[in-house]
Amino acid sequence: MNGLSIIDGMVIVVYVAFTAALAWLASRRQGSADDFFTGGKSMNGFAVGLSIFAAAFSAAAFVMLPREGAYRNWSILAVLLMIPLLITPLLWYVFVPLYTRLRLRSVYEYLEIRFHPRLRRLGALLFFGYAFGWLGSMLYTLIVILDAILGLSQTAFMLTLVGVGIVAILYACSGGLKGIIWLDVLQAITLGGCVIVILLLAVGSVDGGFAKVIEIGHAHRKFQLADLSAGLTGQTSIWWVLALGLFVYLPGYTTSQITVQRYLSMSGRKELRRALVLNAVVATAVYFLFILTGTVLFVYYQQRAGALPALANQDQILPYFIVHDLRVPGIVGLMCAGLLAAALSTLDGGINSIASVLTFDVLNRSETSVRASRLLTTLIGVGVIGAALLAPHIGKNFIDQITAVASTFLGLLLGVYVLGMSSRRANTGGAVIGLAAGAAGIALVHLHPDIPTWWSGAFAFFPTLLVGWLASGLFPPPSADQQRGLFFQGRDAEKPST
Repeated sequence: MNGLSIIDGMVIVVYVAFTAALAWLASRRQGSADDFFTGGKSMNGFAVGLSIFAAAFSAAAFVMLPREGAYRNWSILAVLLMIPLLITPLLWYVFVPLYTRLRLRSVYEYLEIRFHPRLRRLGALLFFGYAFGWLGSMLYTLIVILDAILGLSQTAFMLTLVGVGIVAILYACSGGLKGIIWLDVLQAITLGGCVIVILLLAVGSVDGGFAKVIEIGHAHRKFQLADLSAGLTGQTSIWWVLALGLFVYLPGYTTSQITVQRYLSMSGRKELRRALVLNAVVATAVYFLFILTGTVLFVYYQQRAGALPALANQDQILPYFIVHDLRVPGIVGLMCAGLLAAALSTLDGGINSIASVLTFDVLNRSETSVRASRLLTTLIGVGVIGAALLAPHIGKNFIDQITAVASTFLGLLLGVYVLGMSSRRANTGGAVIGLAAGAAGIALVHLHPDIPTWWSGAFAFFPTLLVGWLASGLFPPPSADQQRGLFFQGRDAEKPST
């Protein structure tokens, strides 16, 4: 498709104008850097719960999940089910109580409390590597989707990428975290409504309806949650599910400022837990619907052509169906509007998170003007655009890209956080040696092509944790003040160090 209809264009213009107005309203209430980066710690559980989901979903998941449902099976759903079944309970009982008790402004402030200021800055650098890679991959994937809809030339592709990046910078500079969270609410509602409409239309296009989807999907083993017969290196195997769930999604929810910043925007633990439950419910439902949509597309093309269409990029399967087969007035515009809103809210939220970490953890400025914060945000946004230009060199598709990035940087962070929270003997020297061991584990993965990159997180986490614990015995025990960072500190702080 080489253009949009008038109806599609009107839908996009109205939606973007509405989000711009929302960002502008939020920008009028930015009185300090605390307002700009933490929302004044006044956000409610409903808004933050939807914002957590929206920030994790992004425009890239819009195409990645249907692709998994169409070309593979439902093993990605098994990964995502770890959010309500494992990640949310850990946040509820372990990470969130500790973070709120310590009254953090940045999640990497924890590393200074528990270990040393230099580890705080090192944690911030690891986050930068993850965040720039994640946001760059997401921005690039968005333009790939738009290319499938509009048929962009190479020049138009690059100009669109830069243009969307610039708009994201403007959004990030205007509304601060409060505006970003309310944009996320709008995005979550739009995406939920969009996937329901697309799913119903897709099922209606299948001969035999939903019953036929179940029949053909079952015959082709599309509903399989994991391949129990596959080995350690088999994609969609149970090991792949565990690797992504434990070493990509878990650290993303617990040690990434992009997510934790939203936890820190609320003042009460009751509201925060309400947000966690809402995120778990909404995320599970929407993820399920998008994966199911992919399976419906598989059945649709099996009936029409006997196979899925040959595309340059499998991530384009949902946009291809909407543009070439659905042909409902306004639906392309609704999809584009939802994609842009998803991308912009994820991008401006990520840019704001990077700016907050740079301000509080690297520059060590507890107070700064809103004007300086916006200038810093602009420079970071330019860096994200640069990262997007490098995204195709990371992996074949979005899930490959984000797995390579997240498992490398977040695996190290998760290792040092679990070390600090769980071990009374853990100290700065041990943590540094543990991180070095984790980095060596990552290097081992990259030096051996037969080891899948999605194991990078495990090769980073376990050496960091185990070697860090053993090496801590070579150094003096941590002080009583440092032991405030222990999860069980409140119960056994008076016990002697071991």
